[in-house]
Amino acid sequence: MKRRYLLVAVVALCGGGLWAVSTNHHGERSASNTGILTTSSSTTSVPTTTTQPVAQSANGSRDTSWEPVAIPVVNPPTASGVLDGKVVGIDPGHNGMNYSETSLINQLIWNGSGNESCDTTGTETNDGYAEAQFNFNVAQYLAVDLQAEGAKVVLTRSSNSGVGPCIDQRATMLNNAGANVSIDIHADGGPPSGRGFTVLEPVADGPNNAVIGSSAQFGADLVAAFQATGMPLSNYDGSNGVAQRNDLAGLNLTTQPKVLIETGNMRNGTDASMLESPVFQQSAAAAMAQAITTFLTQ
Repeated sequence: MKRRYLLVAVVALCGGGLWAVSTNHHGERSASNTGILTTSSSTTSVPTTTTQPVAQSANGSRDTSWEPVAIPVVNPPTASGVLDGKVVGIDPGHNGMNYSETSLINQLIWNGSGNESCDTTGTETNDGYAEAQFNFNVAQYLAVDLQAEGAKVVLTRSSNSGVGPCIDQRATMLNNAGANVSIDIHADGGPPSGRGFTVLEPVADGPNNAVIGSSAQFGADLVAAFQATGMPLSNYDGSNGVAQRNDLAGLNLTTQPKVLIETGNMRNGTDASMLESPVFQQSAAAAMAQAITTFLTQ
């Protein structure tokens, strides 16, 4: 979750088609992307955009006329189950074309405690497998799992072939959707010798004050469930699989229980081989679904 080279997320309608731009936290520029995962989640809709007016933030007014407002992707339940009536938010970090619009992605937004870039490109493995693609794949698997349990699933992007949206917009989307719980999906770009996953939890900063305790409970459920994937607890970030963060818009601005998971270290060869595997990606999604179900039904 190292925000080094950051990008700005933009979504625009161009030539009758949806054109979008996004980024990731780590700053390793991702110029290679694999094909988009397709799943049985055919109910996914393509978001549209409108222009956001100038906004007031804690650091004064800022011009956000450049920043389109992305509409969330809403997937209804596909069956009745233990999550009937629940709404789950999923934010697959970054976007596959963020690297192509650095001037936009690098624009500053207010993250609840300070300024940071609209988005970043995300990291990648040493052989060029992009974090943005991994995040999107896992999000698609997770959505299908949750829909089958009766949940309505709200996602912040509909493909891995666009740009953005900005990280503050992503938080707003899920807040406005009335999600009962949300998860930000990522993979880290840590030291090559480091291994393992970390669950990042919010620190009270105002907007998120009411959900600090519930987010910590969800985080504990996720740490417990995710160990079943075979990915170890991180040996270089946090403690016992958990780290508190006060510098991330997704956590600072949330008004519902929410955590961010760094599912492994893409710069470590062992972790990378797992992260690139569709079998692991499905296992990761299943673990996230288990944690979400535990949290919402306990």
